[in-house]
Amino acid sequence: MYPEEWLDEVNDRDEVVGRIERQSHWGAPQSGRFVRVVNAFVVNRQGELWIPRRTLTKRAFPGCLDMSVGGHVDAGESYEAAFQREAREELNWDISGMDWQEVAYFSPLNTSLSAFMRVYVIRSDVAPPYNPADFSGAEWLTPAALLARIEAGVPAKGDLADLVRLCADRLT
Repeated sequence: MYPEEWLDEVNDRDEVVGRIERQSHWGAPQSGRFVRVVNAFVVNRQGELWIPRRTLTKRAFPGCLDMSVGGHVDAGESYEAAFQREAREELNWDISGMDWQEVAYFSPLNTSLSAFMRVYVIRSDVAPPYNPADFSGAEWLTPAALLARIEAGVPAKGDLADLVRLCADRLT
C-alpha cells in the first residue's frame, strides 16, 4: 500500500480549484480533472540527454525509459519547489547551485501531454548519483537516438517521446 498523497486539482487555466488524491488522478484528464507535473532533462555539452530506466518496482511504467526528473506537484507546492524536490529525491542532487532553467510550459488542452507541465533543463556533463529505488540504470542519448529507440519498440514512459519532440529545439 502506498502512502496517501494529495495533489492540487486545477482547472483548464491551471488555477487551483481543489485537491485530489494521487491515486484518484489516474485517468483524470479524460474527465476534465487536471493536475500539475514537472519534468526535466539533464543535458551535457554534446547535446545528449541523461535518460534513466525506471525500476521494475514502479507502479506506473515499470522498466521503462524516463525523463531525467519527473513527478507530480504536491498540494500547496509550486512547480519550482516540486522540481527541486524531485531532483533531490530522484537524482540525489541539490540543484540550487547548478546551471538549470525552465524551458517550457505545456497544457494538456493543446498538447497530447497528460497534465499541466513545466519542463526544465539541468546542464551537466556528470551523470547524477541517482536513487536506485527510482532508476535501475541510465545512459546518455541524443534526442534523435532516444526517439529512434522508442519508435523501435523500447518501452518508455507515456509522455517521454512527445515531450522530447515538443522540446527538441530547447534541449540542446
